[in-house]
Amino acid sequence: MIFDALLLQLGYNATLVTLGAALLGMAAGVGGTFLFLRKRALVSDAISHATLPGVALAFMVMVALGGDGRNLIGLLGGAAISAAAGLLLVSWLSSKTRLAEDAAIGSVLSVFFGFGIVLLTVIQTMSAGRQAGLEGFLLGSTAGMLRSDALVIAVSAAVTLALVLLMRRPLTLAAFDPEYGTSLGQNVPRTDLAMMGLVLAVTVVGLKIVGLILIVALLIIPPVTARFWTERTNYVVLISGLLGGLSAYIGAALSAALPDVPTGPIIVLVGFALFVISLLLAPQRGLVSAVTRHLRYQRQVHLRQGLLALAHGQPIYERLTLRLLRKRGWALPDGVATAEGKGRAAKAMRDETRWQEIRRDPAFEVAASRYDGLTAIESVLTPDQIIEVDRRIGRAGPVPA
Repeated sequence: MIFDALLLQLGYNATLVTLGAALLGMAAGVGGTFLFLRKRALVSDAISHATLPGVALAFMVMVALGGDGRNLIGLLGGAAISAAAGLLLVSWLSSKTRLAEDAAIGSVLSVFFGFGIVLLTVIQTMSAGRQAGLEGFLLGSTAGMLRSDALVIAVSAAVTLALVLLMRRPLTLAAFDPEYGTSLGQNVPRTDLAMMGLVLAVTVVGLKIVGLILIVALLIIPPVTARFWTERTNYVVLISGLLGGLSAYIGAALSAALPDVPTGPIIVLVGFALFVISLLLAPQRGLVSAVTRHLRYQRQVHLRQGLLALAHGQPIYERLTLRLLRKRGWALPDGVATAEGKGRAAKAMRDETRWQEIRRDPAFEVAASRYDGLTAIESVLTPDQIIEVDRRIGRAGPVPA
């Protein structure tokens, strides 16, 4: 059943929902990247929670007009209006009052969400059956979604993704260097507002699939995960979009195969699993890589100290140092240097003397800044420079063999 869902074999409606979720995840990943780089991740939380009263009010208005209140376009329209009001209120509070942005976000988030809960309580007293399905907007649910609803979500997600990609360059400039963007004539506040508008669109479109409580995770987890794999912004945007799409695709497929499981939590858990994998296994910033580099550095330090000890004829008491020297054939079990070890020790001592010489000469200031006791001097100085340094050392005194 699960494999059928992953291979889009559960029927047209389930396939449309899964593909729509994948498009939504891609749009959330790409849009969330600029939110993450701009250090405004909490704004998405305020936007998502501000959608609840809009959903409830739209439901009540549609029921008052004689409908059943569950038209998805009407509900999403109400959510968009309510979220926009919340976003504008956050902006006004942070710019026109002494409240910091995080305090404004907390205030708007709690008030709007509380108001939405009150409205949902009121809805529960209305005609039985009409309110069924509204709880799906809290945690996301694709069970029982109509084909028209799935098509609305898929098309809306595709349009949102296209808009995010079209605005990628100004968003990147505003995220990294708003002052430079202003000097080029870019209206940075307007760009920020457009970014918030895209986040609002992603939030509203994702309400039915991910839910308003967890949509913020779909916006933030993919770019944070992508950051482990690259330093370049364009690649972060690309990888974040792919990770968001993959998380939403797998989560929606699993939810289709397991109808009793809310869609939003599954999507978030899949995204978190990808985050953990990246945290552990990313080649440059992952924990495994960091531990490997630390152990390699530790071995290099022990080897250098051991070679310098051999060069001075000092005994080696550190077991790890002696074990590393023996493993390379540079020392005997009793700590006495082998023929190769003597050569290595003499080279280490000679390089240390060279480093001391160039650190005293202002002409080698740039090269001297590379000194850490482990960097090979041949990677810093040219052969001619090394010959010149050796000549200076020779005039000052004998050079170690």
